[in-house]
Amino acid sequence: MIDRAALFNAVTQHGRVARVVIAGIKGSSPREVGAAMLVWDSGQSGTIGGGALEYQAAEAARARLARGTAYHLSHHPLGPELGQCCGGAVTLLTEAYDATRLGHVPETGLYARGPGDRPLSVARAETLMRNSGTAPEPALHGNWFVEPIAKPDFTIWIWGAGHVGRALVDVLAPLPGTAITWVDTGPERFPTTCPANVTVIPAAKPPALMPHAPHDAHHLILTYSHALDLELCHAALSHGFTSAGLIGSATKWARFRKRLTVLGHSNAQISRITCPIGDPALGKHPQAIAVGVAARYLEMRQQQTATREMEA
Repeated sequence: MIDRAALFNAVTQHGRVARVVIAGIKGSSPREVGAAMLVWDSGQSGTIGGGALEYQAAEAARARLARGTAYHLSHHPLGPELGQCCGGAVTLLTEAYDATRLGHVPETGLYARGPGDRPLSVARAETLMRNSGTAPEPALHGNWFVEPIAKPDFTIWIWGAGHVGRALVDVLAPLPGTAITWVDTGPERFPTTCPANVTVIPAAKPPALMPHAPHDAHHLILTYSHALDLELCHAALSHGFTSAGLIGSATKWARFRKRLTVLGHSNAQISRITCPIGDPALGKHPQAIAVGVAARYLEMRQQQTATREMEA
């Protein structure tokens, strides 16, 4: 999928940006079709994997930026050309974007482009998505490339901007399709810059924001205050959620369970909150906690995708 927001932010910051996407593969490949990176004069973001492949593609993309090439397909046998062990071959699509060309990228739906007449298979893919709402996988149709516009499908609310909150944002924000709302009691609690898909909200009374969270959101509660954590757990249980996690020890959670019961929540409701968060086997370092949380979320997303495919 094409992340229009990330592309927009890169063009805003750097002026002209090349996007390199794996448009096709044969045999083994370091990444899947649709994997992409953004390249500009002094840097890049994202990855198409493969070490030598990515290095060569980034250098070629910068050269094309200088020439202003808008759409270029190239084919790369990974073994003979790059000395990689994958044994397969990839087709790369390299495109140059500026503020004007960015306007050609739709905000939703499919992004289809290529030289010459539009293939009939592209029109069929667009019709299928309009009629069924099912987005096709990124794919080449002749020399045209079609990919869905990425939209957030995994909403996370992080309550607390301490060491663990920052680690969670660092690990979770790069995951495709993730939208994060980050809440704490004051602006000084947050870093000066945040990823584009992170909305920072300083709030004197964070629990008052819980009614504004979508009912399908995933919550991570890890403030500097046990009293505030308890308020947020109570607010989350009263509001509804897909998942919720609380940082803490077994002793903290036992006390919280008793207090939440007094507040009127059943054992079944309270048990929907996970405490501690992450994977305790990985340790208590903030990044270790974040890695454990990310692994669990990736499992949940895979389950959601499988369910949607079965229902389609």
